[in-house]
Amino acid sequence: MAVWCGSLVVWAQGAKPFRYVRVGNAADVAAKTEAGFALMGGGTDLDEAFRWMCAHSGGGDFLILRSHGGDEYNPYVQNLCHVNSVATLEIPSRAAAADPKVAEMIGKAEAIFIAGGDQAEYINWWKGTPVEDALNAAIRRGVPEGGTSAGLAVQGEFIYSAQNDGKDEENLSSKAALADPFQHQVVVVRGFLENPLMADTITDSHFVKRDRMGRLLVMMARVLEDGQVKELKGMGIDQETAVLMEGDGTTTVVGKGAAYFLRASGKPARVEKGEALEFGPVSAVKVVAGGSFDVRAWRGDGVGYAYTVKSGVVSSSRMGGGIY
Repeated sequence: MAVWCGSLVVWAQGAKPFRYVRVGNAADVAAKTEAGFALMGGGTDLDEAFRWMCAHSGGGDFLILRSHGGDEYNPYVQNLCHVNSVATLEIPSRAAAADPKVAEMIGKAEAIFIAGGDQAEYINWWKGTPVEDALNAAIRRGVPEGGTSAGLAVQGEFIYSAQNDGKDEENLSSKAALADPFQHQVVVVRGFLENPLMADTITDSHFVKRDRMGRLLVMMARVLEDGQVKELKGMGIDQETAVLMEGDGTTTVVGKGAAYFLRASGKPARVEKGEALEFGPVSAVKVVAGGSFDVRAWRGDGVGYAYTVKSGVVSSSRMGGGIY
């Protein structure tokens, strides 16, 4: 049952397999929303990105989705924005994702944010369930959506799913992926969110901080080698950085770092089990904070250059060959 305590609503779990905590107005409102996507690279959250989402929500009900964790986003967003309510909905299993109440809560939101955590849980527990259906219905309605870290990983048509990561295993590194594109952690799945602006696209987060250029290139190479698409785009976003994408595909990069927009087509030179990757050229544009990029035209601020991978080593056509 729902319990109302002043400005706090807690859906008491009982037999329910999910947890819902809400602050602000207990009654839903129907606000006019503006489509958009806040793609955040992880690390410290950006006030500017959340204010942008709130503005696009029309002051309605802001919903945070996660598979586990607390409700610390509730006071953070409530203090930043003038919205009707802020709620956190934890969906920790496929049983929870199948509960009709969960889809109903998602359907009433005017902004939806997928928190960081483990994208394998989002794919294993939410994909192919009413949660997926409700999220895609929200995109079609023009509800602004966003995500950070693992929540960013699931934004593209293609997703590095992390499903083969062991419980105590380190995250997949660029070095390991480049040395063997079929290393057991290299798992890419297709289809979750149906965002036309992110079609034929794969994302990665914590980009420079965790040196993930190599692993993004490996993921792109694997998809192209499989022949699933003829052209693939990649989007790598630094920590404490966000790409704020309007409904028409124009974006602004905000925060402390940069976003990297990559594009490649055709079969890579070598993508074989146990063999170092050979791939390229992959075109790229680096857009720093304050810059813009149009994902429909695939052009924007920043100088264009190209990446090449030879014997598992990444270089670029930039002066000095640096990859970042």
